[in-house]
Amino acid sequence: MKRAIFINGSPRKNENTALMLQKAMEGAALVEAETKMFHLYEYDYKGCLSCFACKRKGNKTNGLCAIKDGLHPILETVVDADVLVVGSPVYDSFPTGMLRSFIERLVFPAVNYNDYSKPTRRKMLRCGAIYTMNAPEELMTPLRYDTILSENAAVLNIFGHTTEMICSHETYQFNDYSKYETAVSEPARARIRAERFPHDLEKAFRLGQRLVEATE
Repeated sequence: MKRAIFINGSPRKNENTALMLQKAMEGAALVEAETKMFHLYEYDYKGCLSCFACKRKGNKTNGLCAIKDGLHPILETVVDADVLVVGSPVYDSFPTGMLRSFIERLVFPAVNYNDYSKPTRRKMLRCGAIYTMNAPEELMTPLRYDTILSENAAVLNIFGHTTEMICSHETYQFNDYSKYETAVSEPARARIRAERFPHDLEKAFRLGQRLVEATE
């Protein structure tokens, strides 16, 4: 059975990003993949510590980060998977720090200093990235989100395939907009939530299904 892992880089376990990832999981399960989601904010870990244990001659890490902390079991699970889908809200133009740290710890040990074209990994991995954000789609290029987010996703290309990226725009952020300083129209966001977000969820569903079907 193929294995698909989903990584929630949001501090929220039941909101926009998590809902998109859940739909991607459902898509993967539809084509009979074994699925599991990890919520990164539940774990205690840091980004890469530059210890270079994964680059020492004769090391036994086999492309896995050597640091034994809260993230290590997740990395072990991902290394043996067939599909990886990461998700994050966009904070200050970037994915969350938790997701960035996860990607550092996943990718850097796979970098082969002797031959950058051949990652230190036991098998290839189909990857997807899901981003949710306050910004409208028409601001993706002016804000450089198209470049920033695609570059963050493309880091996962080291595992052998082009990472697929989907975005959900103008997400519903608060349960009660009257309590917050914002120029955003709550009725407009509620309408987008009702009319557009279901289509975004369907895109996520198809992403999960497509990535599993594409595995060898």
